[in-house]
This record gives sequence, C-alpha cells and structure tokens, in this order.
Amino acid sequence: MWIYQKKLEYPVRIRRPDARAAKIIITQYGGPDGELGASMRYLSQRFAMPYRDVMGTLTDIGTEELAHLEMIGAILFQLTRDLTIDEIKAEGFDAYFVDHTTGVWPQAASGMPFTSATFQSKGDPITDLHEDMAAEQKARTTYDNILRLVDDPDVRDPIKFLREREVVHYQRFGESLRKVQDRLDSRNFYAFNPAFDKNC
Repeated sequence: MWIYQKKLEYPVRIRRPDARAAKIIITQYGGPDGELGASMRYLSQRFAMPYRDVMGTLTDIGTEELAHLEMIGAILFQLTRDLTIDEIKAEGFDAYFVDHTTGVWPQAASGMPFTSATFQSKGDPITDLHEDMAAEQKARTTYDNILRLVDDPDVRDPIKFLREREVVHYQRFGESLRKVQDRLDSRNFYAFNPAFDKNC
C-alpha cells in the first residue's frame, strides 16, 4: 500500500539540545491534537468512507501524518541527545527522564500519556470530515503556540513546515466535505432522511 522512502519528509537538523523546547514539542507527538492521533483518526475513518476519492484523501493525509510523527520524533531526539544530567535537571526534564530517559514516548506537554479517546471515528462522512477539519485547525493552533515559545531557527524551520501542512490538510478536508455533500445517498442515513428529526 505504501512505498517508504528512508528520509524525512522535511529535513530536521537541530544543532543545540534544548530540553525545555522538547517538553512542549512532545505534545505534537502524543498530545490531544498531535500527529499520532491524527494519523490514527484518518486511517481509521477511511474504512467507513463510502466515496473512494475521499477515502483516498483520508489515506493520503493519514499517511502523511505518520511522516509528521516521524519528523516530530526526530526533533525530540535531536533536542534531547547528549544532554548532561545537570542540563536535564536545570531544564525541568527530570520527571520525563526518570520514566523514559531520552527515549521518545507519546505524551502531551502536560505529561498526559497518549490516548485514542482524543479522536473519533463515527462512520458518518459529514461528521468525520467536520472532525477532521477541526483537528487540523487545533493542530495548527498548537504549532502557532510552539512558534510563540521557541526561538531556535533550527527548530522553528521544521515546525513552520508542519504548520503549513495542517493548513493544506484543512483545505483538502474542506474539498472532501463539499464532494460528500454533493453526493449524499442512503449510506448517510441522517442526511438522506431529514424527516428523522421529526421522530426525536
């Protein structure tokens, strides 16, 4: 199904370790609006999507989100490699370090572990695409917040790339929603049967 090229979608070359930056960027690895949840959301929703072209969009974007997860992992690794114990303590990375050393593990900036409870797969094309558009905006906002907090241009460069891709994904899901709304059929019970409301 996929061809994997053994390189990052966009280069990550961070010269200066920074555990403080890693503590906030980790939220895009396993936080509520991060890349792990995004990839699982879209790759799960694709199975129930009744329109093949929209299914393809979900597959494409879900796959790209896996590439973004890989980029965030590379950023985290490069920000935390070669840290001394004194740097780990001084930069407040000790709580993470005691559980994971400097391994990359999916959690939010708050420390909350990744959970699939942060995303949904309903099987209704309109519902799922609205969730997807909202998810892309939440991810964009998170990248905006990271850019407000991080000064290192080596870190900001790939973060800006990832932010731009969230905007593109939002647009593609908007196009998909318009396609679905133009082709509603009996596979979308609620939209095909508006009289359903009268019985509630």
